[in-house]
Amino acid sequence: MERRGAAFPHHDQLIAEMTEATLPPLTPPPDPHPRKPQLVAPAGAIDCHVHLFGPASRYPFHPDSKYRSADALPETNIALQDTLGLSGAVVVSGAGYGPNTAHLEEVLTRFPHRFRGVALLPDDVDRATVARLDALGVRGARFVSPGHRGALPRLSSPRIPELVAEFGWHVQFYPHGTDLLEHADALLRLPNRIVLDHFACIPAAGGVDQPAFRRLLDMLDTGKVWVKISGPMRCTTQDYPYSEVTPLARALVRHAPERLLWGSDWPHTNMHGRSMPNDGDLFDLLAAWVDDAAVLERILVHNPREVYGPFGKETAQG
Repeated sequence: MERRGAAFPHHDQLIAEMTEATLPPLTPPPDPHPRKPQLVAPAGAIDCHVHLFGPASRYPFHPDSKYRSADALPETNIALQDTLGLSGAVVVSGAGYGPNTAHLEEVLTRFPHRFRGVALLPDDVDRATVARLDALGVRGARFVSPGHRGALPRLSSPRIPELVAEFGWHVQFYPHGTDLLEHADALLRLPNRIVLDHFACIPAAGGVDQPAFRRLLDMLDTGKVWVKISGPMRCTTQDYPYSEVTPLARALVRHAPERLLWGSDWPHTNMHGRSMPNDGDLFDLLAAWVDDAAVLERILVHNPREVYGPFGKETAQG
């Protein structure tokens, strides 16, 4: 019996190997050498969509997450902000940690002048928790379309939107494909302002005349909806410069620049089998989308403060 036992791996090692085999693969990391963009950011520019992870030893991924990422630390993102000429960023909770806000709370506590937050909230969240998150700098609650898998809250009840509306929070919604058409009316009935992720995730190949994009323009006209011109890789299968997305971006800029937010979507999770863009190049896409300096300032500086409030020293000065 001893000889047979000695021929097998140690039990703990075997379990670890089995667990590792069942986990999703690590998502490819971002380009570690972001270049300084040619486009000069206006003073006070904000990146309205980043994800942060780690350290993994303290913050393991949610067991239902469909991806894993190496550490994407706030210090690394702050260095990226400095390279791009930005003043701050909005940390958007994703499926990696599910409706657990501990990591977001630590980031906002450690770096209150560089980040604001959008949280995934558990179904049973109470007012005291929302008040605590609000004091730390959370400004929105995120929900996703049923088309997205993973540990993400669905907009199945108005309870949480109504609760966070007391604090002036918006509802951030991540559509899937063209299903904005299915969810638009329900979103507009909520008491909150609405922020849509990544060009509302509308397939760019369908162009500006497709029904979902026309519906998006109508929603912007209500005055209570914003859309992020972020993550162009999320609505096309093309690689950089995502030329299919350019007509949509330009149409949005023409139609409602006062309702647009820009985001990098760093560190660009789930890019398996695709070319990883350089973040300096991503920022320079704005030059192809926006041809007016005042409009660029509106998108990068003024609109973020309307949605997320003040950043950095503005907060310290009240």
